[in-house]
This record gives sequence, structure tokens and C-alpha cells, in this order.
Amino acid sequence: MEEVVRLQGYDQIPSVLPTAPAGRGLTRAQQQRRTVARLLPDQGLVQVLTYPFITPTRHDDLGLPEGDERRRAVRLANPLSEAQPLMRTSVLDSLVDAAVRNIGRGLTDLAIYEIGSVSLRGPGGASPLPPLGARPGDDELEEIRAAVPHQPLHVAGILAGERVPAGVYTSARRADHADAIAVVHRIAEALGVTLTVGGDPDRAPWHPGRCAEFTTADGAVVGHAGELAPQVTGALGLPARTVAFEVDLDVLFAAAPAEAKQIPAISAFPAAKEDVALVVDDAVPVADVLAAVREGAGELAEEVRLFDVYRGPSVGEGRKSLAFSLRLRASDRTLTSADTAGVRESIVALAGARVGAELRS
Repeated sequence: MEEVVRLQGYDQIPSVLPTAPAGRGLTRAQQQRRTVARLLPDQGLVQVLTYPFITPTRHDDLGLPEGDERRRAVRLANPLSEAQPLMRTSVLDSLVDAAVRNIGRGLTDLAIYEIGSVSLRGPGGASPLPPLGARPGDDELEEIRAAVPHQPLHVAGILAGERVPAGVYTSARRADHADAIAVVHRIAEALGVTLTVGGDPDRAPWHPGRCAEFTTADGAVVGHAGELAPQVTGALGLPARTVAFEVDLDVLFAAAPAEAKQIPAISAFPAAKEDVALVVDDAVPVADVLAAVREGAGELAEEVRLFDVYRGPSVGEGRKSLAFSLRLRASDRTLTSADTAGVRESIVALAGARVGAELRS
């Protein structure tokens, strides 16, 4: 199209300035994307932009098993570089290059993220190349459309080195898998989505046992976060214990409430604090116990926080104690000891029925 205009002459093409409609503003998806783009710099991450083209060996570097859907990458017929003929199926596929480049230039304390599309091949095959000079037939056009890959919007981040630098009164702290998991929680919280966290030890490129899988209330997988496996950091040239996360924003946006979350009125009554320690089997996910505690506490729970995990002879072999701190508050009265005792009893009853929890004596 540009060649036709150039040969015909730009002066032969009229230009008309369109009238912008008033009062529409940003779409809901645009607002959600900007919310994420504003949040991550507030968490200390720097946005980068990478080309969505990757080398054929990238999935081997990331340790993806044979048969993994992420290996079904779209191959370009005319790539910009023959060394990178594939389209990425994960933002981490190309983001790792930016991380390696920055670390190689001396930025050893790294926290970067990217928001971009990935290309996921569907059941259709390669796009056909119809002959030039003639309009393709309807069947050919349908085959071309079927070959267009699904391109969801993802956000991914990589953290390496010190998350908290050394100071006069503070000690340095390296970024770990908990930092990556916390970033995903904050993204979901900003969008008004409650995620369920579960372990996913066999998900490449993350370290077995140091990876979390995030799902929505209806079971849709949102993404993963955790520490990259040692063989992955070694193959890519990243520092050991590098952590990363990747989230499917399209799934997260769809799970977000249609209306903005209303800020509750501030209560003028004092808060009551309560600690509850529950003993469960070691195989029970902490997220399941936390969900039971929150539901059992009900509307009085202003904050529920896990502050201790204990394993030892006093709780029995193959069991663990989870201690939760609760801040309770009512909007219309000062809570009494009977109120807090009722919350405790409700938590113990619900957690016992749901996950087999017992109150630690």
C-alpha cells in the first residue's frame, strides 16, 4: 500500500482530519492495562520492550518438556533475522534476553517487566500463500484466518540480585520467589480479583517446589511465579536464584469485576486483635487454610495474615502449625470478648470441616 502511494504521489492522496467523538474516554481494557503499567513501577520494576522473535533453541534453554504446548511456536516465512524465526509463546521467551544484556552491562540488581502479546498456534496449519495479482477465494481466506494465532496479552517480570540494597541501618536482601509471588498478588488486588495459589512443581522454567500457580475463582489458570530452575539460569547466563513471573492479563481482566470496587467507610470504633494457630496435614496447601480462615472470620475481618509456620514434635509427624493474625472491627460498635470468641469458634469449625484443621493447644 505504501509503495502504491509512493509511486502514485503523496500529493495525489487527499487527507481528511477525522472528528474525535467526545466523552468516551478509555475502554475498560485500556484502563485495566494502565492500572497494571502504573502498579509495577511502584513496586520497583522498570518497563522494557523486546522484539517478540526468538531462536529455535530458546525453549530448550527454558527446559520446556517435549510435547509442551508452548513449543508450538509460529514460524515466520520472512523473519527479520534467520537466527530468530519463531514468534514467542511466552513473554519470558524474549524478556530473558533483556535481563542477560542488562546484567552483562553491570546492572546486577535487576527488576524488569514487559507487557506484550504472545502468539499461540491454534489447530490450523501454516498460513497459505495465495498467488499475486488476484483476490484469494473464500476458502483460501477462511484458511488464512484459521491460521492466525491466538494472541493474548501477557505481563512478565524478572528479578535478580538484591531486592533491598544494603544501607546504614538495613541489611541487603536478595530477591526470592516470595517477591515474584507478591507482585502477582498486587496485580490481582489492583484489578479487584481474588486469586487462589497452589503449588505447581513440574512447571518449567521454574524451580520444582519454588513455583506458585495462580487460578481464578472458576479455576482458570492466570499464571505462574517463582524461582527459575538452576539449569535454566545456567543455560541462559542468568545469576543463580533469579526469580520471575508471568500472568495472562486477558484471563485476569475477564475475571475482574465490571464495576470499580467501592472503598468501605472508615469505622470510628477500635479494632480487636486475635491470633489463631491451626494444625493441618503437611500436604494441605496454605492457601486453602487461609481461605477457610477468611471465610470463617466473616465481615468482621479487616485483615487476615499468616505470620508463622511451624513443624516439629509438638504438632506431630507429617503435620504443620499455621498461625494467623486477625484484625477485627465492626462499623457500628466496639467488639466484645464474646464477639472475638465467636469469630475464633467459627474459624475453627469451618477450617476443621474443610481441611481437617485442629486448634493448636
